[in-house]
Amino acid sequence: MPKDQQNICHSKTFEALYKMYAKDLRRFIFFKTQDLDQAEDILQDTFIKLWDNCSKVNYNKAKSYLFTVATNTFLNTIKHEKVVRKHREGISNQQTNETPEFILLEKEFMDKLERTINSLPEKQKEVFLLNRIEKKKYKEIAELLGISIKAVEKRMHSALLVIREHIGHV
Repeated sequence: MPKDQQNICHSKTFEALYKMYAKDLRRFIFFKTQDLDQAEDILQDTFIKLWDNCSKVNYNKAKSYLFTVATNTFLNTIKHEKVVRKHREGISNQQTNETPEFILLEKEFMDKLERTINSLPEKQKEVFLLNRIEKKKYKEIAELLGISIKAVEKRMHSALLVIREHIGHV
């Protein structure tokens, strides 16, 4: 059966994908987390998500899907850790020098930005997050995703147009 027609929902195909990408994905996540246990957890969560969405993911796009899911899971983990850290430190609005109005506006802006980023088409969101959050250069993104630098530029340009339309300059 040609690779593009392989069904990820078949356990043999899924297992082959795991064997093919788990090692590189684990290294990729460990590089970000610097924590082997956390990297392993994210790796497992990523493959669980692939299994849960196996009928929706094209075999040829599985690698990109896995790295995108792993990156998003990592970013969500960082966001969660930040909230936990703030809670532990007992930071409250009264302990800051910012006015309640400023804090509310900042929260509304961040919510709107997050919604806008999440509404981007998957390919644009992936490039945007790799560039703006992970600080990767277009050449690195092109190599990671297996696309041309021009394709990265086009996706980033399109993502920025959407963001600017909904929010303004970021």
